[in-house]
Amino acid sequence: MIRLVLLRHGQSVWNREKRFTGWTDVGLSTRGVAEAQAAGALLRVSGYVFDVCFTSYLSRASETLNVVLKEMGLLHVPIQRSWRLNERHYGALQGLRWQEAVREYGLKQVLVWQRHFAVRPPALDPTDARFPGHDPRYADLASTELPCTESLCDTLTRVLPYWHETILPALRQGKRTLIVAHGNSLRSLRKYLENIPDALMPQVTVPTGEPLVYDLDEAARPLRCYYLRPSRGWRQWIQSPVGWWVQKRATQGQ
Repeated sequence: MIRLVLLRHGQSVWNREKRFTGWTDVGLSTRGVAEAQAAGALLRVSGYVFDVCFTSYLSRASETLNVVLKEMGLLHVPIQRSWRLNERHYGALQGLRWQEAVREYGLKQVLVWQRHFAVRPPALDPTDARFPGHDPRYADLASTELPCTESLCDTLTRVLPYWHETILPALRQGKRTLIVAHGNSLRSLRKYLENIPDALMPQVTVPTGEPLVYDLDEAARPLRCYYLRPSRGWRQWIQSPVGWWVQKRATQGQ
């Protein structure tokens, strides 16, 4: 059995302010630091150890990972970073409070942009300061790799090469693996791992600071997935329609 842990970063200052963040680089809130500390402590007392960790280029994810590893006494564990694990790029919505976006575009349209699998928000102009081509961290990326906006489908498309070329080989080598990333990059990975239909994706959420554990078979297909939550006796099996469907597949040996 292969074990993989996914962790969304702790609450960021823009999460707290209910802003669309995307590739904007903001730090953790006080609550976010506490969530990261609690996640690290929970993983430690539950007996988890990691051989390698993966995270994005964004500070809120890196900061969360550092806090978790410090809590676990694992600051020596190698960390690999990739822009491919960055949050979904929200285009012209980035920086807007949710209420501001609703006033400008309407509630129905904002909800479609947030949850529909293949719909992109309005794109940034490349001259906009929010365009990642102005950030030196992305200087080595080709122009085709620099998003002006993304759908969840686009996010999955950029995450999958990193999964297949870097993360999956580490898992197959038996390395105990932790991925600390973002709500939508992890939602897209969940879609791939669990083979979740597009129509069910609006129901798929990844809360901040809660470790999501996958027990995988030799082909890296999920046998079980569950959150570690101390208030629920250390494990909470996912009971959403998506989680039920995954457990049914595992039971049927698919």
